[in-house]
Amino acid sequence: MDAHRQTLAAMIDQVSDIPIYRRSIEAGSFPILEKPEIARGFPDNWMTPRLAEALKAGKAELVLSTGTNHARMQIIRPPFFLLSSYYRLWSEHPDVAITWREGCQRVSITTVLATEHVARVNARRRGAEAPAIPTLEERRLDPRTLYVNLRLDPALWDRADVARMIDEMTVVQEAHPRGWYHLDCDSYHLAHLARKALAWGAWERFPRPASIIHAYEYTPRNVRRFLEQRFDCPIIDLFGSTELGYLYYSDRHGRYWPYLDRMHLELIPVEEGSTIYSLIVSSVRNPYMPLIRYRSGDCAETVDGSPDPLRIRRFCGRERELLRPGRGGLISQAHLDDWIAAATPSIFVYQLHPEGLDRARLEYTTFDDRPVDEVAARELRQRILEGTGLDCALEHRAHIAIGKSGKYAWLRQGGETAERGGL
Repeated sequence: MDAHRQTLAAMIDQVSDIPIYRRSIEAGSFPILEKPEIARGFPDNWMTPRLAEALKAGKAELVLSTGTNHARMQIIRPPFFLLSSYYRLWSEHPDVAITWREGCQRVSITTVLATEHVARVNARRRGAEAPAIPTLEERRLDPRTLYVNLRLDPALWDRADVARMIDEMTVVQEAHPRGWYHLDCDSYHLAHLARKALAWGAWERFPRPASIIHAYEYTPRNVRRFLEQRFDCPIIDLFGSTELGYLYYSDRHGRYWPYLDRMHLELIPVEEGSTIYSLIVSSVRNPYMPLIRYRSGDCAETVDGSPDPLRIRRFCGRERELLRPGRGGLISQAHLDDWIAAATPSIFVYQLHPEGLDRARLEYTTFDDRPVDEVAARELRQRILEGTGLDCALEHRAHIAIGKSGKYAWLRQGGETAERGGL
């Protein structure tokens, strides 16, 4: 028996009493586990005496996933499951572990849904209703983590929002003897905040973090370049999900490393012959909802095109958001992002609108609020034409609205956004 089969066999031993896996164990074969199957009969399809006791004792809880790359899904997990995964990676990461050891507090600038979740948890602890506008302390997840965003769309933050967030971040920074703090962020949100601080004369007051981790969705190359030009500290990406925890982390140079503790990963081509792979994850890291051959909905590419999880070079978007041009093939967000970054560094948020078999529109905003110049526009249109076969018009926008989940969708097909409801 090879190492692959041995790993899976060891995991299967740990799920033998869970109803959802009973038929697979009897058949001796585990099909890919899809999200609708997880939801069918939930939570009875996961219930065991051990889980029932854990729920009763508060050692397990029912939560909803964020729903950024699929319909929101119910999950059973230990309290602070994802936070524990984050803290362990922060404490062990070679580029940022020093800020963990130095006792830095963590400021989180991410979706308002995350802030609201923290406020609800704190209200529940007090036996109270969640406040409409939570105070600073009502947004503190634990002694180490504070959430600061109070709006759905960061592009609509006003001067008062920016001033408040900078003031709150400064309080955290000044509490540390070395003036250090750790910034946890959605990369788009941090870029919006930096842009507004620069535009409104508040950049000098912006407290510089000692380390940055972004961990919530795909980060475009232009956004990462913008952040790297303005923050003189390690900027690390974590890849994971609400239901799995974190699976990979980047170093400060952008190379990804596996973090597959109590996990096994398969890469399966999205289509025959494709080098875009679906992530099929087996994990017993969550003892109350172990997932065997679970399709996460995310896609990856490897350095050599092989299905080797140790050779992943980047996570290229969501499977539901792949574009299938009329001439065939698959286009991920990462492909379009490559063409944009190669043509111009000024494009910030973008959204592609296919219109029929051979035409499309690319709506975009820019970091400097000006349309891209004609040379860059021609180059970008040509790259899109060569890559997709689509004659693509470019349309500069002052604003592209964020999705209901607080995440951006790069693709709109059939008049609807491909986003449903990122990590």
